[in-house]
Amino acid sequence: MNVTQLLKGVLDLAVLAVLRDRDGYGYDVLRRLRDAGLSEVGDASVYGTLRRLLKAGLLTSYVEPSDAGPHRIYYRLNDHGRHQLEASAKTWREFTATMNDLIGETK
Repeated sequence: MNVTQLLKGVLDLAVLAVLRDRDGYGYDVLRRLRDAGLSEVGDASVYGTLRRLLKAGLLTSYVEPSDAGPHRIYYRLNDHGRHQLEASAKTWREFTATMNDLIGETK
């Protein structure tokens, strides 16, 4: 099964989860996703997801100066984003439980 196709369906959830406990800028979010095991995730996908989640009102943003280059736009999960994260996580758990039952996997 192609992992990149699976990622398309869950990237919003993954990005929201990464921002749950700590704000992050684009490359930081990408690195944290990859460090968590999502090595197939693409740069453009993450940046596009951050912009879309911001536009949807699930994130807020702020700018921080950087000595290492241009200013960085940091993203923060807001209350609406936290509610969406909870709802999406519940849906994900139910979906994976169903899939595990279908393929005969148990925990």
